[in-house]
Amino acid sequence: QVQLVESGGDLAHPGGSLRLSCVASGFTFTSYPMSWARQAPGKGLEWVAGIYADGSDPRYADSVKGRFTISRDNTKDTLYLQMNSLQPEDTALYYCARVAPGTAIIANWDRLSIYDSWGQGTQVTVSS
Repeated sequence: QVQLVESGGDLAHPGGSLRLSCVASGFTFTSYPMSWARQAPGKGLEWVAGIYADGSDPRYADSVKGRFTISRDNTKDTLYLQMNSLQPEDTALYYCARVAPGTAIIANWDRLSIYDSWGQGTQVTVSS
């Protein structure tokens, strides 16, 4: 049974930093590309960042490029999102997601249909 459990969400001030974690279980983590996505209040789900199974070629949405860093520790089956220079518009519920099996090359990381498993989310609130 695939499980993705996010943590690390909190209240942060503008300009602050947070680090999110996503612990995976129930599948071979090292074989799957992974992503982070978020949903702000009253808005749809937005892809944030993605990374291949071997940790290569991280990709970012324009809205977070230069501020967020996605990484993974395949020895710990854990995905991370380091968030710096946080802004109020980063307030959202953050999810980690697994790319569906058989997707070797990902042309469009922001196409949500390529993900087959999601965590329950962790809340990030940025406010002064």
